[in-house]
Amino acid sequence: MPTLPPCPACGMENTYPDGSQLVCADCGHEWDPAAAGADAVEDRLEVRDANGNLLQDGDDVVLVKDLKVKGSSLTLKQGTKVRNLRVVGGDHDVEGRVDGSPMQLKAIYLKKV
Repeated sequence: MPTLPPCPACGMENTYPDGSQLVCADCGHEWDPAAAGADAVEDRLEVRDANGNLLQDGDDVVLVKDLKVKGSSLTLKQGTKVRNLRVVGGDHDVEGRVDGSPMQLKAIYLKKV
């Protein structure tokens, strides 16, 4: 018997087929497994740097302008390297480490190395 995917709404693995649809017995959510694969591809975040290069997890980038760190007197200078980038959603597009400290940054101020 083939293994059915977990419910995309609640994450439970108690799903069963109903014609061409899959149904979650726990929350009652119904979905088309073929369409769910297409939605997953569309849900990927495409974050681009100041030059239009696609940023991915693990990339190293540099700052293209000086940035003041909110809530601190620290200023990150142009050319500062941001290591081990992680693409996230929300107001700030990426997270990375600057001089060992985690920072959330907007991709428009970054350039891929």
